[in-house]
Amino acid sequence: MKSTKTETIAAQIGKALAARIIGGDLAPGERLRQDHIAAEFGASHVPVREAFRLLEAQGLAVSEPRRGVRVAGFTCEQVREVAEMRAALEVVALRHAIPHLTPSLLEKAEETNKAGDRARDIHDWEEANRAFHHILLTPCGMPRLLKEIDDLHAASSRFLFSGWRAAWDLPTAHDHRTILGLLRAGQGEAATNALMRHVQTIKQKRSD
Repeated sequence: MKSTKTETIAAQIGKALAARIIGGDLAPGERLRQDHIAAEFGASHVPVREAFRLLEAQGLAVSEPRRGVRVAGFTCEQVREVAEMRAALEVVALRHAIPHLTPSLLEKAEETNKAGDRARDIHDWEEANRAFHHILLTPCGMPRLLKEIDDLHAASSRFLFSGWRAAWDLPTAHDHRTILGLLRAGQGEAATNALMRHVQTIKQKRSD
């Protein structure tokens, strides 16, 4: 059995590498060199290999014979798949969250949307965008579902950073305001439909 310490170090390394991959600092096809990463984090090869497995499980890295571990690429089909999965799962989460969305939570969501409007770069905008979705969906009280959605958001962020740099802020702000307006009006089903359409726009963005 692996020690808790080894697992913790592996998780820390995996999280750091995932952030670099998602943020575009590590490009698709780039090799993840075990020796260099072990030296950087002051760790043995054991947690680094475990971190690589975590990245593979997230779809962020691939292990290839004689080529080692590399940053995974992605295709338009994968972008569409993530969009469809997010749309389906976020609709389920929002339906269960609606009875628990208080006026204060909706106000908090609106503030994050305004923060996105004020964002000066894609990284700040993406953080506000994810926060908006997190606030609305967390009250569903379904941790396994939320974990799946969070992983899909990470994939969406990676697509965003790699391909949306020219038009990263539209039409999200308008979509978010529409969703909030419908929730405040008690139109839950219309709000979930608006959320579904909103999430699926990543397919269109990536193909532009």
